Amino acid sequence: MKNGFFNVLSVTEFVDVLRTFSPLTEETAAGTAADGRVLAQDVVSGEDLPAAPRSCMDGYALRAQDVFGASEMNPAYLESVGAVPIEKPAEFSLRPGECASIVTGGILPEGADAVMMIEHTEELGAGTVEMRKSLAPADNVMLKGEDAGAGKVALAAGTLLRPQEIGLLAALGIADVAVHARPRVGILSTGDELVPVTQTPQVGQVRDVNSSTLACSVARAGGLPTQYGLVKDDLASLESALRTALDANDAVFLSGGSSVGTRDLTVAAIERIEGMELVNHGVAISPGKPLILARCGNKAVWGLPGQVASAQVVMFVLGMPFLRHLAGWRNPFDQSLWPARRAVLTRNVASKPGREDYVRVRLDAVDGSVRATPVTGKSGLLKTLILSQGVIRIPSDSEGVYEGAEVDVLLF
Repeated sequence: MKNGFFNVLSVTEFVDVLRTFSPLTEETAAGTAADGRVLAQDVVSGEDLPAAPRSCMDGYALRAQDVFGASEMNPAYLESVGAVPIEKPAEFSLRPGECASIVTGGILPEGADAVMMIEHTEELGAGTVEMRKSLAPADNVMLKGEDAGAGKVALAAGTLLRPQEIGLLAALGIADVAVHARPRVGILSTGDELVPVTQTPQVGQVRDVNSSTLACSVARAGGLPTQYGLVKDDLASLESALRTALDANDAVFLSGGSSVGTRDLTVAAIERIEGMELVNHGVAISPGKPLILARCGNKAVWGLPGQVASAQVVMFVLGMPFLRHLAGWRNPFDQSLWPARRAVLTRNVASKPGREDYVRVRLDAVDGSVRATPVTGKSGLLKTLILSQGVIRIPSDSEGVYEGAEVDVLLF
């Protein structure tokens, strides 16, 4: 331990370990409280939605075959026999050559199978309507059961609930759904040099930044953060704080104390907790190589770097996806599914083979294209993150990326 890293894993190996943690148990969420949660069970529709064919727009309900071949130069002429009310089905049906005015959301009268947009029509008087466009059956119509069919799965387990999914649940009259629990996450910061945010530091002291940034990252990943404050650099204090946080949470993120050194006690504290397994002390990633992971059953303890920029990059690349995994997300570690922007690199970036590099970049629009400029700086500087909109990944088998290459920028 004193001479190097214990069990350094590749990023791929580390993620494989993270996948072995099970998503959290299910609970019930009601209405809008389910937003941002992940379904733990399939949602089966108890009805057809729509319950009947409805118009997608204002215009005229008609039979598509009556306007076959119609155009601006060769219009068709139909006779309007009434107006469809929005709140109930029409009390009439359409015969060949007939149409009826209809508003968005109105139920198609019997005999109709399409809707002509009002922009493509003109009333000629005496009930005659000129139709200047050809239609196919179901054009501009929401079909019965098109959003959800009775007895069928409307939303599958593992679906992330966004406003649009919440809207579908509301339309189906479903108020409560089974979702995975949100991860409870304890946050600890270690170091005798740290002081609270509200305190003026003396020479040699710094304010605790990581507790604030990690809590924000946890919340953005859907977790419930609890800050346990500062822990002194002694084994008894660290062990006690770690036990307290671990008892009340699904995961604990501890910043500082992960580097190999005489004052770094995280590993020693972990090893004193019964049932705790030290998975690794080191991941082939930059920044963030001295990353620690331990587990106690399905609970995880992360030892993050103390340097603020390193801790945030590791949290973005690995910590937040892990919390989403616990919350039941599908494929949270698949970076091809993350919000990203394609950009052209503005200068060469060298990399050391054998580790994955995550380089902070600034995005600029130049002459109609998006440019990515590396933002360099020391791992203790916040400015490199403030000036960046994301990171680019350089694979472990690469020696770097050349200026002018197109890269995917993973957006913060």
